[in-house]
This record gives sequence, C-alpha cells and structure tokens, in this order.
Amino acid sequence: MSEPVRIAARRSPLPEQRATTGPPHASTAAPKPSETPAPAGKKPGKARDAFFDNAKYLAIVLVAMGHSWEPLRGDSRAAAALYMTVYTFHMPAFIVISGYFSRSFDASPTRLKRLVTGVAVPYVIFEVAYTFFKRTAGDDPSYPISLLDPWYLTWFLIALFVWRLSTPLWKVIRWPLPVALAIAALASVSPDIGDDLDLQRVLQFLPFFVLGLVLKPEHFQLVRRKEARILALPVLAAALVFAYWAAPRMNAAWFYRRDSAQELAAPGWSGAVMTLAMFGCSVILVACFFAWVPGRKLWFTALGAGTLYGYLLHGFVAKGSRFWDWYEVDWVHTPAGQIVVTVAAMTLITVLCTPPVQRMFRFAMEPKMEWAFKRDAAEVARKR
Repeated sequence: MSEPVRIAARRSPLPEQRATTGPPHASTAAPKPSETPAPAGKKPGKARDAFFDNAKYLAIVLVAMGHSWEPLRGDSRAAAALYMTVYTFHMPAFIVISGYFSRSFDASPTRLKRLVTGVAVPYVIFEVAYTFFKRTAGDDPSYPISLLDPWYLTWFLIALFVWRLSTPLWKVIRWPLPVALAIAALASVSPDIGDDLDLQRVLQFLPFFVLGLVLKPEHFQLVRRKEARILALPVLAAALVFAYWAAPRMNAAWFYRRDSAQELAAPGWSGAVMTLAMFGCSVILVACFFAWVPGRKLWFTALGAGTLYGYLLHGFVAKGSRFWDWYEVDWVHTPAGQIVVTVAAMTLITVLCTPPVQRMFRFAMEPKMEWAFKRDAAEVARKR
C-alpha cells in the first residue's frame, strides 16, 4: 500500500455504531439517543431515550404515592417509613434528570422562548387555577392570588425556571457542585429568606439540579451495571429499616426543604449538617433507583413525556382528597385500605400522563404563543 493510501486509511473515521431507541437490557452502557429516519424534506430527529422516560414515569408515580401516604403516616409506622424513604429520593431523582437535560441550555432566543412557554406560563396558569380551587373546594374564599407565593406543587415550576436560567453560570464555574452545596447549606440556616418564590426550596434543592448538569452518560453507565443493581437491594433495605426507626423521632418536614433549621425548632448549625447528610443519602438512593430503572421500551415508556402533566394535574385530586375528607373513612386506615389508596394513586397518575390528557391540556402546558415573541430576522430571511 502506498504512503498516501496508508494515510487516508489511517484517517478515515470508523463506521458509526447504530444506537437503539433505548438502552439495551444487559448492556452496561447508556447509549445516546439515536437519530431516527425522517421523511424526505425533513431533518432527522433524535429518538427519545427509553431509560430516561422510564425513570421520569417511575419517579412521578412515587411522587403520587408519597402524596397519598401523607395522611396515613399517623396511623401506620410502616407507612411513615415508606413515606420518608420515598421522599428522600423521588424529587431529587426528578430534579437530577431535569438538570441532566438542561446541559444544552445556553440562553439563546429559541431556548428562552421554550423556557417561557413550557415553564413560566404553566406556572402562572396553574398557580391561578390552584388558587381558585383552594377558594372553592378548600372553602377559603379570601385566599389571594400571588405569583410570588407558589402554592402546593407549583414551586417546582418556579424552581425549574430559576435553575435553568442559571445554567450558563454553573457551566463556567470550576467547582459547581461544592458551590451549590454551600449555597444550600447557607439557605438552611437563614430563616430571613422568606417565602417569596419558595426560595428556600429553590436553593436547598439546587445541588441536585447542578448534579444533573455535571453528570455524563458514563455516570449512568456505572449505576446500571449488574453489580449496582445487586448492591442497590441491601442499601434500599437498610434505608427502610433506618426510616422505620427514625419515623417517630424525626420531623418529616426536613425532606420538604421549604424551611430553615430554626423554623423547624432546631439549632441553626444543624441545618448545614442536615443539608450535607440528606444530600448524601438522597444521592445514594437516587443511584439505587436508577440502577433498577429498565432501559428497554415498555408499555409506560411513552408516558415519560407527560410526567409534568401528571404532576400538576394530580395535585387537584391530592388536595381535594383532604378538602373533601376522603381520609376520614375508617377503612382507608386499614392495611387493605392503604393498599387501595396506593393503587388508586398509581392509576390516577398513569392516566394523567397519557397522550389524550396531554392533548387536552397542551394549551396550558405547552402553548405556542408565537404572537408574544419577535420573529427571528435570520429565520425570516431563510424562509424567503
């Protein structure tokens, strides 16, 4: 072979490996989303990764289950232990995924428009809707509309808005995660932060979003190994045993991260200690959760695209169950009743994530709002 031929052969790229729609069952790798064939005249799109859609669906199911267990904690130590265990990692897992998929956010006009229509506008709509729901179903006609004081589940939207806007900053900081942990620890010892925009939650959950930003595909490869799945079982069992011991001794409000240590009647220094300790516990359990998330496409994989619908819509039922005294029925507090409540919560959140529900409420969750934005001059020129 001549020298030019040898150089060309050496420089020629290897054939691109074809990725599956979702990570394979036995593979330890978390393959990147593959490009799917596109019709003629259209750009190829990227297929959704089944692993992350499965993770989002399972996480939102745990959120609904946790909300259904809340009124049962006083009657059942086992329910309280399950509640504490799930609350340790279900929202952190959801936030880590949100951070992971925010890595490409660059504050460009297109992404800012998407942030406004997909996060800010739904926040306003559901904050107003929840307020009127509380006024009517909650029998509180004087409850004010306040976009500065998120009620119930809407805190996540305003938090996601703030976190995503700050993404470019975290991408240039040398040690983003330690800085985020320091901010969360300082927030936990600062009772004067107040309730505006639920800033305590925004700051105390911030490290999980930043963790998602710094994670790479190979990190998910590690937790999806067979060894990790096996190790996750005793770790989860130990967490349940510890939660059973801690249930009557620990204030569950620590898991909500909406108050400072002083507001929880604890010494100020304990806020920083609890922030670091709970972050460590949450990360371990999040890893255990990811280890058991299936990577192949299943019947519920498509529901992962509608988890925010299920999250916001199920809040009306979750709060309505308290307003309408559904938990006052005696049989609900029996073991059989608790199982029925759990299954009902799982069924409800599953239905609310389905495509028909998404189509019905897309006007509120994903409005186009082209009228509200300036047209990009370059795009207009290309069309001409």
